[in-house]
Amino acid sequence: DILRTAVLWEGLPEPVQVVYRHAVLQLQWLESAQQLDATVDPRHYRIDVRRAPMLGAIAAPDAATGKWLLQLPNHHLVVDHTTIERIVEEIALIQQGRADALAVPVAFRHFVAQARLGVSQAEHETFFRQMLGDVQEPTAPFNLLDVQGDGSRVKEARRLVDTGLASQARRQAQRHGVSAATLFHLAWALVVGKASGKDDVVFGTVLFGRMQGGADAGRALGMFINTLPLRVRLGAQDVVQCLRQTHAALSDLMHHEYASLPLALRCSGLSERTPLFTSLLNYRYSVQPKAGEQDQDWQGMEMLARRERTNYPFDMSVDDLGEGFELVAQVHEAVDAQRVCSLMLAALEAVVQALAAPAGRLACQLEVVPEAERAQLASWGARRRSAEASEPIHRLIERQVRERPDAPALAFGEQGLSYGELNAQANRLAHRLIDLGVKPETKVGIAVERSLEMVVGILAILKAGGAYVPLDPEYPADRLAYMVEDSGIALLLTQSHLQVPGTEALEVLALDTLDLSAESDANPDLDLHGENLAYVIYTSGSTGRPKGAQLCHRNVSRLLDATDAWFHFGPGDVWTMFHSYAFDFSVWEIFGALCTGGKLVVVPFWVSRSPEDFLQLLRNERVTVLNQTPSAFGQLASLPQAHDLALRTVIFGGEALDPQRL
Repeated sequence: DILRTAVLWEGLPEPVQVVYRHAVLQLQWLESAQQLDATVDPRHYRIDVRRAPMLGAIAAPDAATGKWLLQLPNHHLVVDHTTIERIVEEIALIQQGRADALAVPVAFRHFVAQARLGVSQAEHETFFRQMLGDVQEPTAPFNLLDVQGDGSRVKEARRLVDTGLASQARRQAQRHGVSAATLFHLAWALVVGKASGKDDVVFGTVLFGRMQGGADAGRALGMFINTLPLRVRLGAQDVVQCLRQTHAALSDLMHHEYASLPLALRCSGLSERTPLFTSLLNYRYSVQPKAGEQDQDWQGMEMLARRERTNYPFDMSVDDLGEGFELVAQVHEAVDAQRVCSLMLAALEAVVQALAAPAGRLACQLEVVPEAERAQLASWGARRRSAEASEPIHRLIERQVRERPDAPALAFGEQGLSYGELNAQANRLAHRLIDLGVKPETKVGIAVERSLEMVVGILAILKAGGAYVPLDPEYPADRLAYMVEDSGIALLLTQSHLQVPGTEALEVLALDTLDLSAESDANPDLDLHGENLAYVIYTSGSTGRPKGAQLCHRNVSRLLDATDAWFHFGPGDVWTMFHSYAFDFSVWEIFGALCTGGKLVVVPFWVSRSPEDFLQLLRNERVTVLNQTPSAFGQLASLPQAHDLALRTVIFGGEALDPQRL
């Protein structure tokens, strides 16, 4: 019945499965074997799920070998790994003239009924809410977030697990009373954790779906497998504890193997538009027949290849071959699939070695990056240590003030400040902030429109020892209110015409009406260093609630020091502050200019939204250093009048860069 199935939805309130009384499998004949791959190229080949069967048969002669090739494209709505094996076995029996040996068909609808009459939806929901209710952000290795791809950009790599390592893995699994599958799930959790920077990870695991189906389930045709989330908490636990918890989590998940994935996803703390996980592990049993067995069952036939496509960008299949294992990585082309296999092998070896050693090795301490790669990374990171790299940011600016007090530092429209004027204004405000209780590590909010006051306010907060928390007035009110509450600020710098939600109980200073004439313009004398907190910038919230990233002075000064040999920024440069000061790119723009003696042009908001006006600003100000997202630069570069510019350096950031578009 499953091969006579179609899915219809047009004109219906919800999709329905329709089982036809008859469905004909049309065999398509090609003239040569070379046409096979082109015919089923995933870039254009599609299976219409509105028509049964969701299975194709395409045959072609192979002139080089004198054989016939048969390809069976199929859809995962009706076919899984075991089903395709059974179909090929039946084709072999028919081809051998042994149709009488065909097994009696087993109706898939019986298993559907069994699943629907089993664990209730309420029980499923309770289980997954307990597992996932406090998960607030996705687990996305290498920041691969698209789970709706068509598979055309996914690359595959295969690696056999070394015989010795495979034997050790089985031995340690048996010693600790778990399956080899559990051990591989823990190894994959380590890979996913390292690739996502998390020690509490969620990934999809593919469940066989036939374990509770009874004696006939093994020979039934149909889509039995199911993908469900598995959560593995690595953290500060030893490897044995993690292994036991992973085993327990898999055992509990088996009781809910027929739960729907959408139900499970709804039970997390994430919005419906944000994926809970973007990686999968598919542990499947693919025991190889012993010598002579395949000859009888497959007489006259040979399996050449099996190809699969996935919408997930980071997948690992583990084929359990009975004694050995084969790894099959299917990964978005942005990440080397062969490297992912290497990471998995390293993680497996690390787990096996930790299990064989005396207890106490923490899972988070296991290394999955191969030694050669670690050495290469270390060599890339070996740079000279600079005294400047440990100084507070504002001290670097104060050095520029001493060397060139009259040089232009800031420009906004017709307004401007020299380095001496900027420093004096920031100092007066810093002394007022110190009198109000600001000290090292104090977080101070700043909500101002683009202006000279914005930069003066930021610099003053740093000079007072505080850390600035940028609150862009253009942000939605609920986002601003959340950031005010979450950051814990008690003091806000703003402008008199702005109303910032959630600040009613805060002390507020309006920079445009504040009288600082009585304050000292000398540099505050505070004992500050590079490890002091400099700023807190919130993430976009695209993967859940916005989260405040806390950065110290050393992060910025070391960035400038590390890139000095690349760009040689200096007093002759003119920079633009194009981005919102609540976007991390702005940190590079502001301090890249002011710490190296350059001039910073604050771009008015309306100009930043008009490529034509921004281009005119670049020309008028003779800007030499431009920082852009690739998409924004694309709009700028497409203008016909984009010439007669003083640009010497364009730096991209904020999103993926496709060099072919430049």
